[in-house]
Amino acid sequence: MYGIADIDNCYVSCERVFRPDLNGKPVVVLSNNDGMIVARSNEAKALGIGDCTPYFQLASQFPNQKIAVFSSNYELYGELTGRVISIISKEAPAYFRYSIDECFMYVSPLLTHNDEARNDGKLFPLNEEDGRFLQRWGENLHKRVRREVGIPISIGLAPNKTLAKIASRLAKKFEVYKHCCVIDNDYKRTKALEWCPIENVWGIGRRYTAKLQSLGVKTALDFAKHHKDWVRQTFNNINIVRTWQELNGEDVVPNEELAKKKSICTSRSFNGMIDDYDTLRTQVANYASRCAEKLRMQKTVASIVGVFVNTNFFREDLAQYWNFQETRLITPTNSTIPIVQAASDVLKRIYRKGFQYKKAGVVVMGIFPDSPIQQDLFDTNAETIQKMRRLDEVIDRINRMNGTETIVIGTQQYTRKDGKGKADVFANAIKHDFKSKNPTTRWSDIIVLNHHAKMNQ
Repeated sequence: MYGIADIDNCYVSCERVFRPDLNGKPVVVLSNNDGMIVARSNEAKALGIGDCTPYFQLASQFPNQKIAVFSSNYELYGELTGRVISIISKEAPAYFRYSIDECFMYVSPLLTHNDEARNDGKLFPLNEEDGRFLQRWGENLHKRVRREVGIPISIGLAPNKTLAKIASRLAKKFEVYKHCCVIDNDYKRTKALEWCPIENVWGIGRRYTAKLQSLGVKTALDFAKHHKDWVRQTFNNINIVRTWQELNGEDVVPNEELAKKKSICTSRSFNGMIDDYDTLRTQVANYASRCAEKLRMQKTVASIVGVFVNTNFFREDLAQYWNFQETRLITPTNSTIPIVQAASDVLKRIYRKGFQYKKAGVVVMGIFPDSPIQQDLFDTNAETIQKMRRLDEVIDRINRMNGTETIVIGTQQYTRKDGKGKADVFANAIKHDFKSKNPTTRWSDIIVLNHHAKMNQ
């Protein structure tokens, strides 16, 4: 049996932890540079606010509506969701984080009655006692996370990860499940698939959704009822076949903790446009630094670093340019300094003066585990490699304790617009007019109780 814990309206829920006055009120969170809406509370959805609605249209489309607006605060979201994962790690026998707001769990060891003697070949060998136990376990996990972190989660439990995802949607949609839905028999599986639209099935993207709908497949049950040979002949795609198998109760999707990302990309549109090389290099240095951090988090190294830049294709009055190039590292690494240096070298090759750049990004590829590393005969310097590793470890630890960008390398710092004062950091280089504070990660943002509250304590 697998489970998935999915944070309800993740970004909005994180903002509400320190703003309980916003519970029950419409709240939206904006994308980078406050461009468009990327997260909505249920109340905002009920008003008709659509996903990816440009922020500048909000006031005209919903006049006289009091809507709380926040800029994206990934530092806060990462800290609070990390606390949720910490609780899950204590409650679940095994787990692996799938995204910032989702975590898969393996819960079979919790079942005291889960013996092979009962597995007579049926899709669901669970008995009623196991099903009731898992229901109570999921409800208690929700209560603990809500009590200790202040964030609501929905939990789905099923014999495989695809059905668990559908179960979590049901737990989020219908209050009768009390935040936990268990699919533990074939009747429940059939009813869940009948309810689930095909576009909401995990593993089926937009292109395949359109094709299935054109073939008359509207729900997950419609798809599951087709013959396996039909699925193979129609799509010739192993992932679609696996999805069909999982919808029919099999467990065939590989565990994501064994399938590390084969490439990592960090990119972002700029606040305005950039025409000078120095500012563009600073942006790319920050993207490359973030890629290096992600590599270290999943204990991998990269052998290829690529960089792309492009202008604003919506500005037909301006000259257009796009380019992408890559370089291969002599020795694969996850260290910030060599990856930033490689990205800067690539940028120097593709930068063209006279263009107004709107977006850039860094991609690291050729990823494999960080041990052992095949080193180059003429590039090997064990002492330097160890120094770089220790330096990265210290910087990561300080930034975790004191907040991101407490320590950065020189090429990551921006010159202030007025040219005066110390260099600025990446977090201040993007537009975030509605950004909340970080009381969980920065000493300067810790909430101070008023005098009367202190006296009462």
